Amino acid sequence: MSANIIKVSRNTGNAPLSSVSTQTVAFSHYNNISAQLPLTPEKGELVAGGIKAQAKQCLENIKAIVESIDHVMDDVVKITVFVKNISDLAAVDEVYTGFFKEALPTRTAVAVAALPLQGALVQMDALISNGEGTAPQAPSPLVKVSRNTDAAPISAVSTQTVAFSHYNNLSSQLPIDPATGELVAGGVKEQTAQCLSNIKAVLESIGHVMGDIVKTTLFVKNISDIDAVNEVCASFFPNYVPARSIVNVSGLAMDALVQIDTVVSHGDGTPPQLPEDSRLIVIEASNTQNAPQAPCSHTVAFSHYNHIAAQLPVDAATGEMVAGDIKAQARQCLNNIKAIVESVDHVIDDTVKVNIQLKNIDDLDAVNEVYTSFFKGELPARTVVGVAAIPMNALVQMDAVVSNCEGTPPA
Repeated sequence: MSANIIKVSRNTGNAPLSSVSTQTVAFSHYNNISAQLPLTPEKGELVAGGIKAQAKQCLENIKAIVESIDHVMDDVVKITVFVKNISDLAAVDEVYTGFFKEALPTRTAVAVAALPLQGALVQMDALISNGEGTAPQAPSPLVKVSRNTDAAPISAVSTQTVAFSHYNNLSSQLPIDPATGELVAGGVKEQTAQCLSNIKAVLESIGHVMGDIVKTTLFVKNISDIDAVNEVCASFFPNYVPARSIVNVSGLAMDALVQIDTVVSHGDGTPPQLPEDSRLIVIEASNTQNAPQAPCSHTVAFSHYNHIAAQLPVDAATGEMVAGDIKAQARQCLNNIKAIVESVDHVIDDTVKVNIQLKNIDDLDAVNEVYTSFFKGELPARTVVGVAAIPMNALVQMDAVVSNCEGTPPA
C-alpha cells in the first residue's frame, strides 16, 4: 500500500498502560482511543468508590490521553460507554457532561455482561478529531460540526451527529418516536424500523442518505432476534449493505430491544474543506472468498479508513465454526480479518482499532496470547467486552478499523 500517510501510535504515563493495546492510534484526521477502565494511572488499581467515581476515572484517563497529544476534551467526536448495569447510566451522565464545555459528542451507551476487570462497573472508549492530520499531511484547522434535528429524538447527553473531516459519527439511535419521546409500540421489528427511521431522519437533515453509511453496529438484547432485525435492515439497504457488527447486550436504555450505531461518509468534508474538492469521494465496498460470506460487506472503504465487518471464528472454506478452543477461535477471527485486509492490498499492521466481544471474559488472557502474535509493529487501540451470547454460539467475535493511506477515488 501507499506509505504517504503515517499511522501514529502513542502512550502516556498519565493514563493506565496496557501490554496488549496502544492508548491512542492517530491516522489522517482521527485519533482512536482504547477503552479506558476506572484504573488509577499511578498504580493501575481500580479507583475506590461507586459508579460515579469509576465514570469520573474513565473520563480522567481519556482526558489525560487527549491532552498528552495536545488536544482537549471538546475535540472528542464520539464516546462509547459500557456499563455493567443499565440503571447506572443516570449516575454516569451526572459526571459525564461536566467534562465538556461545548456541544457534547455523539454517544453510544449499552450494558454488557462483563468488563475486563473484576469490580469495574463502567468502561469508555473515544474517537477524537485530529485537525493536524498525520504526517505528511499539513495541519489544517478543520471544524467539528455538531448538529441535531427535531425529526429524530433529542438527547440531553449527546449530539445526534458530529461531522469532522470526511466522516459523520451518529449517536446510537433507540426505537424512540420523536413525536412522543416514547418507545415505539410493537416488537423487535417495529423497534428496528424506528431506529433506522431515526437514523434516516438525522441523515436527511444534513443532506445525506442511507447509502452513505459505511458501518452499522446492531446492539440486540436477545441474540435470537438477529434474523428479524436483519429482515428489517434489508428493507432500508436494498442495493448495498454496509459493514456490520451484531453485539449482544444485557441492557439498553428504556428497556429497548435494539439500538443501532452508524458511521457515515461525508464527502463534502467540514470547513474549511471545500465541497467541490471532495464531494465525489467514492464508497468502496468489497468482499473476498477468503473470508466467510455474510449478509453485509466485508469491508467498506471511504476516504482514509476501511471498516471491517465483525468476524466470527468461521472457516471460509467450509462455512463452519472452526474446531478447537478459544485460542483456535480467536486465531480464526483474526485470520478472517487478515484475509479481508489483504484482499484490499493492506496488511494487518494497518489496523488502528479492534473491537472484541467474548462469551467468557476469563478467556481474555488466552485470546491475548493469540492476538499479539498477529502484529509486528505497535498494537492497535482496542476495546474488549464480555457478552452473554455471540452469533453461532461462538466464544469470540472481532471487528476492526483499518487505515487507508491511498484514500478512495478521486483522492
